[in-house]
Amino acid sequence: MKAEIQTLSDWINSSERIVFFGGAGVSTESGIPDFRSADGLYMMDCHYPPEQVISHSFFLSHPEEFYTFYRNYLCFPDVEPNAAHRQLAALEQAGRLQAVVTQNIDGLHTKAGSKTVYELHGSVHRNYCMKCGRFYDFSAVYHAEGVPRCACGGIIKPDVVLYEEPLDGETITQAVEAIAKADLLIVAGTSLTVYPAAGFLQYFRGDRLVIINRDATHMDRQADLVLHERVGEVLAQIEIRPR
Repeated sequence: MKAEIQTLSDWINSSERIVFFGGAGVSTESGIPDFRSADGLYMMDCHYPPEQVISHSFFLSHPEEFYTFYRNYLCFPDVEPNAAHRQLAALEQAGRLQAVVTQNIDGLHTKAGSKTVYELHGSVHRNYCMKCGRFYDFSAVYHAEGVPRCACGGIIKPDVVLYEEPLDGETITQAVEAIAKADLLIVAGTSLTVYPAAGFLQYFRGDRLVIINRDATHMDRQADLVLHERVGEVLAQIEIRPR
């Protein structure tokens, strides 16, 4: 493990266009469950299958049930960034990390201080009225009773990508451009099974691909370095050297 950490540290400190591509495993060390592990979101014993509840059609047809599930399992008002989030913010401040591309909706990268964050699946911290477009923050939706409604009477919808909904085109473009220009791509905390997001890795043309994930992924054989460890525990050991 020490040799792999040293190799990763050397690569990070010799790179100038690092891009970090992260999934749910980046936030588990903050206390947010992932989706597909034994104690993940999809294993919850709910009246409706979780995949159904977080779909666009279910949101429209059963908004009350959607928001009960949403508040219980997708909203975490008291969580804080972990070592991974903080170290990535430090790498950006040091001028080495160009962008974070995340599949997470928790907003912890921004809370940790990262500036260039492409949230492929949106964020719980942005909410909009479906009728007039008025913006609402996390608190307004989380603390509302039942289905949150705008002053105009419209239903407020979280700016998160549900099943059956496309990703935001501008966010895709920015994320793909960042990945294409990266000299080092660090992929962490993701099983790389969620598409189209996982497919963005095909645009990487840089020097080194690193994968940090507790479980093996189908991309491991293509990576230059693989660490089957927790993301925060790995990144916390990286000593950022001045340029």
